[in-house]
Amino acid sequence: MWTTLAHVSRFGIVIVRTDTDKPKHKGLTMFVVDMQGPGVEVRPLVQATGEAEFNEVYFTDVRVHDSERLGDIGEGWGVSLTTLMNERVSIGGQVHPQGSGIIALVRHIYEQHAEDAGGAARDEFAQLWIEAEVNRLTNIRASQSRKKGTPGPEGSVGKLAMALLNQRMMSFTMNVMGAEAMLYPAGYPMSRPATAMDLSSPQKAFIRVQANSIEGGTTHIMKNILGERVLGLPGEPRVDKDRPWSEVPRS
Repeated sequence: MWTTLAHVSRFGIVIVRTDTDKPKHKGLTMFVVDMQGPGVEVRPLVQATGEAEFNEVYFTDVRVHDSERLGDIGEGWGVSLTTLMNERVSIGGQVHPQGSGIIALVRHIYEQHAEDAGGAARDEFAQLWIEAEVNRLTNIRASQSRKKGTPGPEGSVGKLAMALLNQRMMSFTMNVMGAEAMLYPAGYPMSRPATAMDLSSPQKAFIRVQANSIEGGTTHIMKNILGERVLGLPGEPRVDKDRPWSEVPRS
């Protein structure tokens, strides 16, 4: 069984279940695959923004040599976790200059509508600015820990905070804009975007940040990691944790 994890340029990485007698997180092996090779079909997934940042990939009789293996046989889950932890840091752990990024867009739109927005909107904008700055400073602190080696749970914490804050900031922006927010000037090009987070229009940014809850691990997974690995809370029941994959009921 193939599960696509990423597709970058010509080469992608995939996980194959190589041992069905091992539990679900074991018996997995990761390989590098030529995305333009025979039997590989890449179908772009067009998002609500009108652009395709992701793909669904189909493999038909694809053969991959063992020399293209990443890590040891049966250790694909560990390799994928390293990949995901670095992805979470790249999404939610970056340290930007003060007042830059999405909060800069929010400030620009708010200042254009400040007269009509009222005092409640001013208070909400101030709170968003404070939280954006707290998140930025927290990422600075977390970056010091990452210098010691592989990113840990701090990447998940930063990604969780970033996803929720981005969505709140853009919802605030749409509310401040009023009826103007219903217009979508970006168009629907049905093509691959030049940047992952296009802030060229607030409407497009509002639609795009909804994906922050999914990419790099869902918000629910980030909360589980925060609870178990940071707060030390008991994990959710996993009745099939040590059960061989071949014996796990599946629909």
